[in-house]
Amino acid sequence: MSNVVNTDGNAPNNATTSNTFGKSVESQAQISDAARVGSSDVAKGEALNIYRLEPLAAADDPRWRNAPGHGTVNVAARTSGDARIVAASRELDFMEVDAAPAEDVTTSNASAFRDDKLYTVIEIEHARHDVRRGVLEGDISVATIVPVQV
Repeated sequence: MSNVVNTDGNAPNNATTSNTFGKSVESQAQISDAARVGSSDVAKGEALNIYRLEPLAAADDPRWRNAPGHGTVNVAARTSGDARIVAASRELDFMEVDAAPAEDVTTSNASAFRDDKLYTVIEIEHARHDVRRGVLEGDISVATIVPVQV
């Protein structure tokens, strides 16, 4: 499905739109945060929301075999999507150990926090200026890669 808009019924479709990729406020924030995923300095001075990430899937759901759960976690973040990124950034990543699965391959996208079938995100407070971006409550294990390299 395309988001192409043809406003002139007689003109050929040239597969372009007036939309510009990466120009939204959230896109710009994500681009600038890319190198510092979980850093508390990223949103310094911004109003942040408090989100609770809660396990959603049943304990016997097969998805938990690929991405271990950590229980309920509270984070300060810009958006619900950012809350998932902040929580996932606290897990151990293949890029942080000696045995990466391939050159420049991250496992952060495989986090249970990033899976909307495993975790739900609930906003519990809005526009707080007295918090820093990051995990506020909850334990996130670094033992997400088996075996964990020391």
